[in-house]
Amino acid sequence: MIFSQTVPTKGNLINLKQQLVLASQGHELLEKKRNIIMRELVELIESAKQIQEEILKVFEQAYESLQLANLDLGIENVEEYADGVPEYDALRIRFRSVMGVEVPEIYKEDVPWEIPYEIYRTDAALDKAYLSFRRVLELIVEAAMIENKVYKLAYEVNKTKKRVSSLENIVIPQLKESIKFIQDTLEEFEREEFFKLKRMKQTTNRWE
Repeated sequence: MIFSQTVPTKGNLINLKQQLVLASQGHELLEKKRNIIMRELVELIESAKQIQEEILKVFEQAYESLQLANLDLGIENVEEYADGVPEYDALRIRFRSVMGVEVPEIYKEDVPWEIPYEIYRTDAALDKAYLSFRRVLELIVEAAMIENKVYKLAYEVNKTKKRVSSLENIVIPQLKESIKFIQDTLEEFEREEFFKLKRMKQTTNRWE
């Protein structure tokens, strides 16, 4: 316990009261930080759910179009066109601050959607398949970005929760207990001094 290691002086009392004010302010700020991050997490989770639903929908469209293209053009020709599709290299990383937490974000540079083959040699089904898979790729990038944010913020919420709990259940109660101990001790000293002075005064009066 803090109070058992604290000398009951007015200086220590003032110091502990200042510590209590700071601890209470820190507790309030950490609570606000946790609430803001939690709101951000809820929004991110909802966004992730919507993106997952869209990914499944667009994937279904992409495979349907791909199957039609395989039937119309032949699997070997479709594979040849697929080999000519360049690698996707538009991903970049940046950082954004959420209540002092640096959250890495994966983002994509704006790249024109150009079909990387001669469209007069193909059909609409292959074009639709390509555009659908391209859309799926961008949705996956968005989902990965959100997932990364969720993990980072969830870790920060857990860390902040532990700090709030420590202040709320250990630090602040011990400071209050220490302050009460010193106040009670000082009051007892004052009472003893008062009675000593009173007795001295009574003794002096008797000798006069």
